[in-house]
Amino acid sequence: MTAPSPDWLDRAAARRALNRAARGKSATDPLAAEIGKRMAERLDYIRIAPRRSLEVLHGASPEVGELRRRYPGAERYAIEPVHAGAGTQPRWTMRLVRSSARFLGRSGVRVVCANGAMLPFAASCFSLVWSNLALAAHDDPAAVLREWRRVLAAGGLLMFSTLGPDTLKELRAAFVPDPFPHVHPFVDMHDVGDMLVAAGFAEPVIDMEMLTLTYAGIEGLLEDLRRAGATNAHVARRRGLTGRGIWERARAAYAGQQRDGRLPASIEVVYGHAWKPATRNAADGRQIIQFDAKLRRRKPG
Repeated sequence: MTAPSPDWLDRAAARRALNRAARGKSATDPLAAEIGKRMAERLDYIRIAPRRSLEVLHGASPEVGELRRRYPGAERYAIEPVHAGAGTQPRWTMRLVRSSARFLGRSGVRVVCANGAMLPFAASCFSLVWSNLALAAHDDPAAVLREWRRVLAAGGLLMFSTLGPDTLKELRAAFVPDPFPHVHPFVDMHDVGDMLVAAGFAEPVIDMEMLTLTYAGIEGLLEDLRRAGATNAHVARRRGLTGRGIWERARAAYAGQQRDGRLPASIEVVYGHAWKPATRNAADGRQIIQFDAKLRRRKPG
């Protein structure tokens, strides 16, 4: 499977969708919360004591209380692409981060409104970068991974989740043969692994699980996507209203995929973690990357 080409995303439309979701009654995304919980369980087998951590959030997601419990001494930062309850990104945010570290958000987390692909931090300043689903919202994940590696210190850990290409496959199939895209493209787990290596990470570990949500009707799924700020922002999407005929055909096609009277919505969750290796230069200036072969995992029990 070929990875989607960069620049497929209408970034302004995606930002508007996140802003609308942040202004909603609840900024909590139950699916993201569940995936974050499953990510946190993987920390049981990883030895790390971060001095400073960065959480790259998608939308106005809740902060990860599990990280606070596990690493109470860590200085914590969080990146949000929007401010919860606000529809704009104030220009003073970047100046604040560069000039001061006293802005405390939720539970002592320093919350910064910024683009996860252009972080307002110096190189090598975090021991842990944690990202739950944010990578799936970028149209150039390889560039995002390079940026996350930049801010990681040598020996630092990147831990993330993203979405695979079978996400919402039922909804995608329901709109065939409409030529306009209705579901975003997502990167295959093997391509994510290749991107990690190309970005300079060491010891990448990638795995996947399939979650299935069920709905009484297609409207419930679409409402959940709106609440999560995950509406269609593909640059090639239909810009006008979708005609009644197309909607009726899609609704009927989706209804044909019922299981026990419910409509399935597949979510392919890709989990990954990797380390930033120590680097040094040879006498002629070439960079030497030292891959740490020591065991980084603890055996359970």
